[in-house]
Amino acid sequence: MRQLATAVNMSVAAIYHYFPDKNTLYLDAIHYAFSGKELVFALVWASECPAEEKLARFIRSLLEVMRQDRLFHRLMQREIMEADPTRMHTLAQSVFKNQFCLLMELASELAPDKDPHLVATSIISLVKNYVEYQPLNKNFPGWKPEHEQPNVIAEHITDLLLHGLKTGH
Repeated sequence: MRQLATAVNMSVAAIYHYFPDKNTLYLDAIHYAFSGKELVFALVWASECPAEEKLARFIRSLLEVMRQDRLFHRLMQREIMEADPTRMHTLAQSVFKNQFCLLMELASELAPDKDPHLVATSIISLVKNYVEYQPLNKNFPGWKPEHEQPNVIAEHITDLLLHGLKTGH
């Protein structure tokens, strides 16, 4: 906290006035970092379009947010790898809960016979892993420059989720 106070030209007491401890400061910073991204997703949820298109828009928006804000993406990777139970609970409940619940609602609409929690986490995982492995993926056989375009990736993931690997089923 002393280093932070020096960096922002404030007293340590002033920082503690607003943030009782480092953990609160850190979680507020994460919440602030995500709050600007919520508008992107709010536009998806407010759109009057079929559920399939809403899924594609959500995936495209998530891809763009993760690709455009690498620092936020790294911050989330760090949090997940550290996996502090208190911070995980706080992040899930106070930062990401609303978006996750909306995604579960969409999952229930698209696949009423599937567990909405598992579907929602699968959607997020597909997008997250695609972004994380993209530097490696471009070195595999079959890679094409369009495989980096959010629209192409979103269309692929959406089709994969909606139709699976086999056609005609």
